[in-house]
Amino acid sequence: MNDGSPRAGGGGSGNSVVDIYPLSRYYFGSKQAAPEKDGTPADRVQRLKSNYRWSSNSNVVCASIAMGICDLSPALRRMGLGASLVELFQQPHVLLLQVRNSFFRLPGGRLRPGESDDDGLKRKLSSKLSASESGEDDDWQASFFSKLFTYNGTNWSSCLNGCDRDSFIKLQTGECLGIWWRSDFETLPIPFLPSPVRKPKECTKLFLVRLPMHRQFIVPKNLKLLAVPLCQIHDDSETYGPIISGIPQLLSRFSFNMVGA
Repeated sequence: MNDGSPRAGGGGSGNSVVDIYPLSRYYFGSKQAAPEKDGTPADRVQRLKSNYRWSSNSNVVCASIAMGICDLSPALRRMGLGASLVELFQQPHVLLLQVRNSFFRLPGGRLRPGESDDDGLKRKLSSKLSASESGEDDDWQASFFSKLFTYNGTNWSSCLNGCDRDSFIKLQTGECLGIWWRSDFETLPIPFLPSPVRKPKECTKLFLVRLPMHRQFIVPKNLKLLAVPLCQIHDDSETYGPIISGIPQLLSRFSFNMVGA
């Protein structure tokens, strides 16, 4: 039972308190399998190397990217990833996609040139986790809201408690938890840009995604959406990679409010 006090994960107030809702409040379904670009991490590296092109007028301004200013150069791949938390067994879990029962990745993907971090991440989350095949569904299945009031014969209107529709089902992309760079596609991403590197290949930003109290997730059949405990991924870069395994440490400045746990 939730006693109303924030739990482990660090001290803080206001936006540093993250409301985490039970996994049972979310609905999970499947849709048509998505085309697989990469069967293994090695396949991804090979694909990125073959597709990579530097333009003749490429000019990467690293400081501008760090300040949130979009770099329009096609030379730098910009990635946006989202960390979403749910409660299970009174412990915080992060939602991960599993590919071919082999490796894990966070929901998100490559951003378009000139696209803002917020718009790009919402587009990729919609593409990966909603029923919209186009990935342009900003509302992540708004029709689910109306279905909740009659779901299994239960009247859910009392759950709103004065909240508006958006706060009931709509996600919020929040704080940037960290930035990683690749100086080469064969190297692992690192959380800083070495001074000799003038033209990095890839910049990945990880954002905290604050889930609403209810939502449905529709995942391609060839992917699995798993809730993995933070204690399991902590410092296990061999299984989850440096970004996912670093999430527990990045979340240490937040306090977790287990709502309804």
